[in-house]
Amino acid sequence: MRWRKQVGQSPSMASPVDPGTALAASSQLGGLPAATLRALATGATWHTAGRHDYLFHQGDDASHLYLVVDGRVKLTQVGADGQEVIVRHIGPGEILGGIALVEGAAYPVTGEVLETARLLAWPHDELLRLAADHPQLALLTTGVIAGRMHELQERFRELATQRVAQRLARALLRLVRQAGRRTAEGVEIDLPLSRQDLAEMTGTTLFTVSRTLSAWESAGVVAVGRERVVVVHPHRLVAIAEDLDGD
Repeated sequence: MRWRKQVGQSPSMASPVDPGTALAASSQLGGLPAATLRALATGATWHTAGRHDYLFHQGDDASHLYLVVDGRVKLTQVGADGQEVIVRHIGPGEILGGIALVEGAAYPVTGEVLETARLLAWPHDELLRLAADHPQLALLTTGVIAGRMHELQERFRELATQRVAQRLARALLRLVRQAGRRTAEGVEIDLPLSRQDLAEMTGTTLFTVSRTLSAWESAGVVAVGRERVVVVHPHRLVAIAEDLDGD
């Protein structure tokens, strides 16, 4: 892992951001009391990570909580059968590594940077101190952990019980919610997204994903390109995800 500790502005990023400003803008932390945000800003350390750097690996000691300010991070998990599944994509304003709040915990997933990212980080000891002084932070972080664990359980339930088309449709709809951007064509998933990524998200093969996407493109449900997916008709994708398409 190639870490570049940042103080102030990183040469690779467009402009510096005050930690307090980044925290206030966060969709997950921004609602905390002002005193808590000030304490978080004081205890934060800037980091930058390049594409394909790893913030942590599954099974590593949970040493830091991170807030993504710029860039995106992919979370993956290897199951008992050795199959890697993409669990989630984390974008600006979201936190990851909240399990660092738990004494002796290990990261349950691997965090890989997809785009050059700038992050605020809090080490385990600092996080415990902040949580003791600001219980709202502990409650929020615990809630995020619980939500992510529920997502993970749901993903493995889908792998065990749903056909591939349903799993693929659900994966695309999740990505629309996480990183959807409206365009003239429809809703573009604003992530570099390969067919192999989708295969890893849905527990299937590259061939099956390619064949399914091609069929959906012919039917006008999606438009696909190199690492690009646009959902043209979201309601039709919902029908497939809910097994209402009659296929």
